[in-house]
Amino acid sequence: MAITISPPRGMRDFLPSEKARRERALGVIRRVYGAHGFDEIETPAMEDIERLHSGLGGENEKLGFSVLKRGLSPAELGTAAASGGVGGLCDLGMRFDLTVPLSRFYASHRGDLPPVFRSLQIAPVWRAERPQKGRYRQFVQCDIDIIGESSQLAETELITATAHVLNALGLDECTIRLNDRRILEGLLRYCGFATERFPSALISLDKLDKIGVQGVVAELSENGPDAAAVLGGILASFESNSADGGVGLTVDEITRLLPDGIDPDAVASLESLAHTLPRLPGGVGLRFDPTLVRGMGYYTGAIFEIAHPASGSSIGGGGRYDGMIGRLVGSDVPAAGFSIGFERIIELVDLDVDDRPEAVVLVHDAFADHPDDGLTVAQLLAIKSALVVTGKRVRIERNRKNLTGLLNRAAVDGFSRYARVTSVTASVDDLSFKTFT
Repeated sequence: MAITISPPRGMRDFLPSEKARRERALGVIRRVYGAHGFDEIETPAMEDIERLHSGLGGENEKLGFSVLKRGLSPAELGTAAASGGVGGLCDLGMRFDLTVPLSRFYASHRGDLPPVFRSLQIAPVWRAERPQKGRYRQFVQCDIDIIGESSQLAETELITATAHVLNALGLDECTIRLNDRRILEGLLRYCGFATERFPSALISLDKLDKIGVQGVVAELSENGPDAAAVLGGILASFESNSADGGVGLTVDEITRLLPDGIDPDAVASLESLAHTLPRLPGGVGLRFDPTLVRGMGYYTGAIFEIAHPASGSSIGGGGRYDGMIGRLVGSDVPAAGFSIGFERIIELVDLDVDDRPEAVVLVHDAFADHPDDGLTVAQLLAIKSALVVTGKRVRIERNRKNLTGLLNRAAVDGFSRYARVTSVTASVDDLSFKTFT
């Protein structure tokens, strides 16, 4: 039986050139967010299973990878499974996002953190997704969060900093879609949905771009056909009114689109947020989207997503989630966050690589045991070290008949010049570099 040598489904290997490209993009993200005052933290890949399945993670909890308890005998495994399902067999789980770990991190370290904490997390997460194009079981998230700020300063900082990141990555023509969870709840209430049905109704509404108005109505009709029909008519009206490119963010424009009685404070807060934001770089635009939901159930106020014309899915999103951290610390703590979908933006990014160090290849013949007999390992490494000290990136390659093929492969990894190193090469000054790209 052949041994599988591919990575697990939904997970990927990255060749050196791909890894370098990803790291350059991550370097830009870190630099810009750092300039905006966000401090990078790190949390473990795993968290306690009870915390991951406590309701903080919403629908993502269903996609979590659980970790089997260590050291259980077959008999103990059977007893644990019979006594409590996942909770009996597993005590840890792989993180499925960075927000739940951040909440635990803040609860653990809040005494060492400033009153308003601006966090940056860049790390892989794991979800038991059905692998397909653009959707993986292991992927990188880039999250910024502001904890302890209840005013709209938090949202404006998050949006402004992220717009600067998009601009630095060369992603122009982005649009940030805005909505508010209070508007969505008011809409469902107007249609006649019972409060306890709000979570499931929002999950169905979040599928609008995939299954369309009729698909949403069909899902919701099982338990509330009349309310679903009313919502369907409103959604159809939304589509016709936003066909010309979207809806502005003034109170008049928003209320003209919504039914009567929707929370006026929520509407006014969206207009205030739009007016508070400074002019965003790179042509980043803002628009109201009454169908924007965001899948997580912990959002409590403004929510936002980034759309780009070259991507069929959002490339980032976030919102205010007051109350989530309070469940861990026992008192209310305001919080808001913005997450960039790194796997989606990396496909759109074409970074300038001129700031990389010069990369050169040293091509050598077979080694001798003694300097009198030819080139030695010690001589070659001394020359390499001298080049590295000057800031160059250096690769050593043994000479071969197909030198062109060797150099072509090096070029893929960013190398552009090479030099032959022989027994008579006494120092770096004796090298003669040739360009091959």
